[in-house]
Amino acid sequence: MKESAVDWSPAASIGLLKARARINEQIRAFFSEKGVLEVETPLLCNATATDPNIESIAAHYREGSTIETRYLQTSPEFAMKRLLAAGSGPIYQLCKAFRNAEHGRRHNPEFSMLEWYRPGFTLEQMMDEVESLLIRIAGIKPARRITYRRLFEEYLDVNPHTAPDKALRRLVVTNLDFASDDNERDVLLELLYSHLIEPRLQEAVFIHDYPASQAALARVLCNTDGDLVGRRFELVAAGMELANGYDELCDPAELAQRFATDQAVRVSRGLARYPEDTRLLAALEHGMPEGAGVAMGVDRVLMLAMKVDSIQAVLNFPHDRA
Repeated sequence: MKESAVDWSPAASIGLLKARARINEQIRAFFSEKGVLEVETPLLCNATATDPNIESIAAHYREGSTIETRYLQTSPEFAMKRLLAAGSGPIYQLCKAFRNAEHGRRHNPEFSMLEWYRPGFTLEQMMDEVESLLIRIAGIKPARRITYRRLFEEYLDVNPHTAPDKALRRLVVTNLDFASDDNERDVLLELLYSHLIEPRLQEAVFIHDYPASQAALARVLCNTDGDLVGRRFELVAAGMELANGYDELCDPAELAQRFATDQAVRVSRGLARYPEDTRLLAALEHGMPEGAGVAMGVDRVLMLAMKVDSIQAVLNFPHDRA
């Protein structure tokens, strides 16, 4: 019998298949030792992230003659926070997450995420725990810690909190050969960071205290440098983001305001408005314990551990073979 010409085989080697299983086992053992509870939450929900930099994948659920729009979750964050408000204590989840229009050397629209929450933890304690986990499962060395401001001063000799938009735009045009008339300050900062700084961060580094406008769902406060910042961090190694952590926002009124701000930005960019998660707002009104949380890209951790440069090589069936 003639074998089909259709490429049915997995993209990842059997060795990488076993490496992923080993890392998943190590993750579960790590949290079991620390008494952190593994949980499951729905991946198909009626609301989704409003972040203007993230696009969700919509699905259509039919019950009888009624068709409802649901969304594949970009992260299990919202549902996990509802568990925290219900008194779950420290929790983690290993699951799939989904993001639209993300496909490339380090992106796949369906990917594996590890997310965990630690009531009572400071951001510094969460960085400690992330580092401890990655030393165990990926063999990283202890990571340098630096504020977003110091990082920009070190690599670009500019203070990202105080530099005029005109100066940032000039850096973009000069260094990236990019004609920018974009007035969004955070877009300019992201262009500078992603093109001129992040690729140079080969050794593991925690970047923390982002501009308040980039707080996402982290608390905002004034840090020791006198900057108004979002108390969050990103862990970068081999020039790619591995984890994103927050000193979690627990104020429902502030969260509702951030949802509204996100929606305004989405409209200004011609993007679709997404339904806001009213159940999350209600959970925060009930009371979510203060603490820290973090999301980690498991596929990228596997890339780092196995010294692989493309996410496609560590996925059994990436987007073009799914």
